[in-house]
Amino acid sequence: MHDPVLTVTAGAHPAGPTLITAAGELDYSTAADLRELIGDTPFTPAGVVIDLTGLLYCDSTGITVLVTAYQLARSAGAPLALAGVSGSLERVFGIAGLYEIFASYPTVEQAVGAM
Repeated sequence: MHDPVLTVTAGAHPAGPTLITAAGELDYSTAADLRELIGDTPFTPAGVVIDLTGLLYCDSTGITVLVTAYQLARSAGAPLALAGVSGSLERVFGIAGLYEIFASYPTVEQAVGAM
């Protein structure tokens, strides 16, 4: 058995929004890293894009972190978009009804362009 690994980074996209990238496994044992990064992110009118292209797995704890990001963005009046939701994560999003609250795009550039 292996320990799940999640890599999270944040930085400014050249077009203005903050770009948060999460890669690896987002679950109970790794969610705190993304939760902390999102908590430290300024939700400004330029918006935030969360790139999930490299996400291999996401459980309910990870979904909760993403919903928290949505709530922070909404409270701040800032746009929020997800990029790279694919595979099994698409299925989870569909079952949980998350496509109703999240703007989701195949790529980061499409998400940034939509802002």
